[in-house]
Amino acid sequence: MASKKTQAATLSIPNLRSTFNERAIVPGDAAYDKARAIFYGGVDRHPAAIIKVKNAAEVVQVILLAREHGLELAVRSGGHSGAGHSVTEGGIVLDLSNMKDLQIDLPSRTAWAETGLTAGEFTTATATHGLAVGFGDTGSVGLGGITLGGGVGFLVRKHGLTIDSLLAAELVTADGKILIVDSTNYPDLFWAIRGGGGNFGVVTRFRFQLHEVDKVYGGMLFLPATADVIASFMAAAESASEELSGIANIMPAPPMPFLAEEHHGKLVIMAMMVYAGDVANGEQVFAPFRALATPFADMLRPMSYTEMYPPEEGGDYHPVAAGRTMFIDHVDLAVAETILEHLKSSTAMMSVTQLRVLGGAMARIPEDATAFAHRKSKIMVNLAGLYGNPDEKPTHEAWVTEFAKAIQQSDKGAYVNFLGDVDEVQVRTAYPPDATWDRLRKIKAQYDPTNLFHMNQNIKP
Repeated sequence: MASKKTQAATLSIPNLRSTFNERAIVPGDAAYDKARAIFYGGVDRHPAAIIKVKNAAEVVQVILLAREHGLELAVRSGGHSGAGHSVTEGGIVLDLSNMKDLQIDLPSRTAWAETGLTAGEFTTATATHGLAVGFGDTGSVGLGGITLGGGVGFLVRKHGLTIDSLLAAELVTADGKILIVDSTNYPDLFWAIRGGGGNFGVVTRFRFQLHEVDKVYGGMLFLPATADVIASFMAAAESASEELSGIANIMPAPPMPFLAEEHHGKLVIMAMMVYAGDVANGEQVFAPFRALATPFADMLRPMSYTEMYPPEEGGDYHPVAAGRTMFIDHVDLAVAETILEHLKSSTAMMSVTQLRVLGGAMARIPEDATAFAHRKSKIMVNLAGLYGNPDEKPTHEAWVTEFAKAIQQSDKGAYVNFLGDVDEVQVRTAYPPDATWDRLRKIKAQYDPTNLFHMNQNIKP
């Protein structure tokens, strides 16, 4: 087989231009460097072409083009892949970011959404009707990636994972077929895409069930990060009603204008929380958290759900981090002390421990109902050390590896959307038990036997 470089040279730029016009971006184009950049730093790949498709028919064209030339295919929705799977070296990037159509059916409270939409765009549009779907915690994340991996966000305890609101999907397979998959049509494929990532095809549209979510009580709460406050915070979050979901970020306080300067750089709990019940009960729901310690800043209030997706950093912000994702069973005083010790020992520019209490609606779905099988997991943990100098990578990777080992408990699973550049052994931790992994491999073999879709946390056929 010819080398990728030789194959790339056989791509006819005039043909690409005649088919896709300016939406085909190649090396030398003014838009090339911006188009190949992804959210996270440390990834510098040069695709032969980036093609911004406008519909499912064009997705078929790009898939067949990649197959014809034997080129690696990367699929990009929002470009937030921590492992850099949204871009390829020498291959083709199938860019879905122009596909932003959204059709809302109010009588059925459902919506067909193209996968180029971001979580923030979708949420803003449905909020005009007092409706929402639970996505993640970042507005610029593309619907494609977060949904296919599961989707853990601010409504996870109230309405479950993103995939728990997924009714159907339009998907293009490796052989160029356009399928509508749901619980009765291609049910095996529908099972697999609910947690199995982009292994089985390119999803061009999702059909979601919408939920009544208008005003919520939420926002940010900053508390001192002592072992007692951390352990008590997690206990309060676990005992709270399932209308309450959130994230506790334990980290050095950033120099935000609403934080007194004396707190800057000191370890704090930066909690981002949403109570999606009766707003009138908000004060009562958050009273146990406010009572843990005198808050450094209390920004909890009645608000629109869309306000949980504030404007983000500009396009030049591309963080590089050593990270680990895992599930644990509890955070007691000893675990909290271990977290603080490791954060204090880090030499990274910014070190963060992110804790999310799960359960509620997410846990009521049977473990074998979807490819996401972590229904009984109690707490999701993400560890990260952000740095700028690439030479420091070994130091921070060693730190985060030891940190993860120190707090590992009985749950050995991992959330696929937060995995970085990992091997198959680590990918398998996202798909327990063995029956889940084996079923995914069989479905992969049926729909993508040549592993065309391997720029992901790959499940080999």
